[in-house]
Amino acid sequence: MQVSVQTSAIGSDREVQRPIEELESVVIRFVGDSGDGMQLTGNGFSMAVAKAGHDFATHPDYPSEIRAPTGTLFGVSGYQIQYASSQVFTSGDAPDVLVAMNPAALKTNHADVKHGGMIIANAGAFGEANLKKAGYASNPLEDGSFEGYRLFKIDISTLTSNALADSGLSKKDIGRCKNFFALGLMLCLYSRPLEREMEEINRKFAKKPLVAAANVTALLAGYAYAESAEMFATTYQVREAAKRPGKYRSITGNQAAALGFVAASELSGAPLFIGSYPITPATDILHELAALKHFNVTTFQAEDEIAGICSTIGAVYGGALGLTTTSGPGMALKTEALGLAVMLELPLVVVNVQRGGPSTGLPTKIEQSDLLQALYGRNGECPLPVIAASSPADCFDCAIEAFRIAVKYMTPVILLSDGGIGNAAEPWLIPDVANLPPLEVKYRTDPTDFRPYARDQNLARAWVVPGTPGMEYRLGGLEKDFLSGNISCDPLNHQRMVDVRAAKVAGIANDIPPSQVDGPARGELLVVGWGSTHGAITQAREKAAAQGKSVAQVHLRNLNPLPSDLGEIFGRYKKVLVPELNMGQLSKLLRDQYLVDVVPLSKVQGKPFKVSEIYERIMELS
Repeated sequence: MQVSVQTSAIGSDREVQRPIEELESVVIRFVGDSGDGMQLTGNGFSMAVAKAGHDFATHPDYPSEIRAPTGTLFGVSGYQIQYASSQVFTSGDAPDVLVAMNPAALKTNHADVKHGGMIIANAGAFGEANLKKAGYASNPLEDGSFEGYRLFKIDISTLTSNALADSGLSKKDIGRCKNFFALGLMLCLYSRPLEREMEEINRKFAKKPLVAAANVTALLAGYAYAESAEMFATTYQVREAAKRPGKYRSITGNQAAALGFVAASELSGAPLFIGSYPITPATDILHELAALKHFNVTTFQAEDEIAGICSTIGAVYGGALGLTTTSGPGMALKTEALGLAVMLELPLVVVNVQRGGPSTGLPTKIEQSDLLQALYGRNGECPLPVIAASSPADCFDCAIEAFRIAVKYMTPVILLSDGGIGNAAEPWLIPDVANLPPLEVKYRTDPTDFRPYARDQNLARAWVVPGTPGMEYRLGGLEKDFLSGNISCDPLNHQRMVDVRAAKVAGIANDIPPSQVDGPARGELLVVGWGSTHGAITQAREKAAAQGKSVAQVHLRNLNPLPSDLGEIFGRYKKVLVPELNMGQLSKLLRDQYLVDVVPLSKVQGKPFKVSEIYERIMELS
């Protein structure tokens, strides 16, 4: 549907009659060098659509190498957003629009663009040197390489320089403003106002007024160019979204996790301590909590991963809610101390924001390959609960749930996220604090008949703050006597302690609510997922169901123990499909525990699943 409206160029008396094409959804990807500000551009655009009430999902994509050489293929940074008038589950399979700031960005991303889609290229960056770095023998903007696409060649670099000729900034600083020219251009093309972004620029660069003014000027120049340029015969507008009651904010998974941990502290009345060593992509949780110290939060940036978890163990021993965050290699370094926390039976939470591996691997890319490490990656018989967040907003609820399990059962808990969840953003309905689940912390203060390892109905021992009169006791990594906590090498006592620690974790299954099955209660195919595959699985299942396929979905939050009703659910379906961003780790677990002939769908490319990839496999199996 098209409607004709009248627009006028900023700063011009000329009026342009231009139709607006209404869309149900759109996928836009911004790409350029890691210094081109593509994350800032994408975030600015997502804030603009959020302000309009649209649902959206994003996928930031960073180069793995720090300060990768300018213009190289491996130095490209990107930010993809899908927004719509209805619910959005993923950042989109393929861009409708690609904004490429240099040849390398175009080379590494153009194949993903929908055929007939729009490519906006910064023609000013397509000089001989950049073309050579990207591996182009000729200029693809001039040699017909993009026939079948709507190619717009715009010298963003020169237009930004001209707009800022009198800004007082250096040539280098002027070059850094071209991302805001691109943002202004896209805000105009997609009928979004500028006011909110101008306010955000002035806020972000409040201590650098010259830079703030220059960025605003570049933004306005980009908007004016798109509004007046005759090459754009049409502008676009995503249909107005249905109003959703409540107050929303845009949130990333790492931000949501940080707020969830603060909420857990406030709900329990216990102080929060985080001891962590910076590591991509988990570091933002530490940053966010450092800014929230007024909520009785203590942040400790440790000298290494081992110090991070050991300081947390000390804080928990002292009565705090203790948290340590990490990713991939850092999880390996925390292993011995995590085993100590299991032996001490202390309630701390370890967050693993997973990334590509092994070793340093792909530190800025998405993967789900640490599941078996979380379940089994410790010496000895050392079980502990493992839960996984399924979306950025879900990280808030999972953070509270992780601490609830930890203090109720006096055990460490691993919370799995990943780079796709941690860095991505989506709208989050800010919850009513009165509706948050209770989280009760009990410290034992009565010394009568006190025995450190005596247990309650959950097999949890008492939490005693050091210095409580008459309740001195000893802790350590050597095996404990079943009641006194004294060191014990007795074989039968060790068997008993191993059994009870395992039974305690297994008993958490009684706390897991019935599994939610989306789709028919029985049928041909059940798709089982965990973590960040949720959005792609959901959309693929719904698409297959619309084609008449008998397909259902279960998405797991609790990975150890698994929900007690899962075996019965498996019995209702002829086939079980498990899509994972690994080589089939949950598939192995389900086969082992339920003797189900699971069909794995594995992907290990540093990229999330496309909806089409899961949809095609569903259609094959059903």
